[in-house]
Amino acid sequence: MATWSNWSGSVDSKPARIERPKTYAELAGLVTSAKKVRVVGAGHSFMPLCETDGTLLSLSDLEGDITVDAATNRATAPAGCSLAKLTDILWKQGYSLINQGDVNPQALAGAIGTGTHGTGAKLGTLSTAARSFELMGPDGALMRASATENPDLFEAARLSLGLVGVATRIEIDVLPAYHLEERLEVYRLDEIAERWEQLAAENRHVEFFVFPYADLAMLKILHPKPFEGEMKEMRDMDDEAFRKVCEVCRRFPFMTSFLQKRLLPKEMMRRRIGPAYKIFPSERTVKFEEMEYELPRANGWPALREVIAWIRKNRLPVAFPFEFRIVASDDIWMSPFKGREGASISMHQYHRMKWREIFKEAEKIFQAHDGRPHWAKRHTLTTADVHRLYPDAVKFCAVRDRIDPQAKFANAHLTQLFGIKAS
Repeated sequence: MATWSNWSGSVDSKPARIERPKTYAELAGLVTSAKKVRVVGAGHSFMPLCETDGTLLSLSDLEGDITVDAATNRATAPAGCSLAKLTDILWKQGYSLINQGDVNPQALAGAIGTGTHGTGAKLGTLSTAARSFELMGPDGALMRASATENPDLFEAARLSLGLVGVATRIEIDVLPAYHLEERLEVYRLDEIAERWEQLAAENRHVEFFVFPYADLAMLKILHPKPFEGEMKEMRDMDDEAFRKVCEVCRRFPFMTSFLQKRLLPKEMMRRRIGPAYKIFPSERTVKFEEMEYELPRANGWPALREVIAWIRKNRLPVAFPFEFRIVASDDIWMSPFKGREGASISMHQYHRMKWREIFKEAEKIFQAHDGRPHWAKRHTLTTADVHRLYPDAVKFCAVRDRIDPQAKFANAHLTQLFGIKAS
């Protein structure tokens, strides 16, 4: 029996088989012959979205080119293509993604199917850029979905967790290639709070990282600027040094507070300009577990303050910083940002340290501030929670029931989460 684990190592799966089809005919044969199917990209989900005892598919080798329609500024790409590969090829053709998140190994379908996002007051998740889908159903037949063709399937596919078919090609909005200026600066957290609304209004992208025991935070600003020459190599964190700090915190938890107060310099002002697709992502080699909650924008700062105060009061050894971002509202059925501008708070923990109970308690704080979790990050939602938080879950489940009545594309986690029953 094959084995598979996610990036952090916390999700282990023993699928009956792992396959990497290269042609549509091969893919159709695998889908139709399997009792259960899940598709995996880079394994950057912290929830067991890809876990299966059936067939696990990687579509990174599936045939298909990346094409761009210059008249509409839309690109069509294989769904299994990584964001790293996609953005490199798009740049060579003169285009960039509208926005990106903090890392880029994810498959295009995985990023869209889970609502992956970057930061920006006027910028939505990657799902909001999707304009049409080509999907393979449980019988191996191809389906096409857009706002005008199979519109209900399109609405469900915009954030589907892989439940309405195997995505094979996706059409997305893109922009003419652009450069970004990146600025990394350190300020007191209170100072960032005072300037936050102005920073968010004046810059295309703004976020910050703050360790729970530190009063300083690292502000990261990205804004379009003309290119100035060769791009500097620059990192927001020395991974090797940080890994050593995490190991000290693991062995001596009482040192966490002491070390975090000394991790950031009192002054930092770094700047560079480069192609957008090179500026957006950061290389993250220190593994972690992550929970991320998306809150109404007005609730973001109060929730962050409360969770930090709770950690300090209980002297909890949380080794990683919080990441705070903002995201535009959207109209996607299963999006955490549906109908409201969001503040996104990512809570991380070093993967070799205890995280489960800490996350469980912190989640109560985020939920009390009307939060909805990122589908691919750690959460404890029940079926009742899903339907309470997402009124359109009824529509989504109706499409799923119609497309896949035997629940071939559902696994144990998703069956529990959505209350799926095979007909």
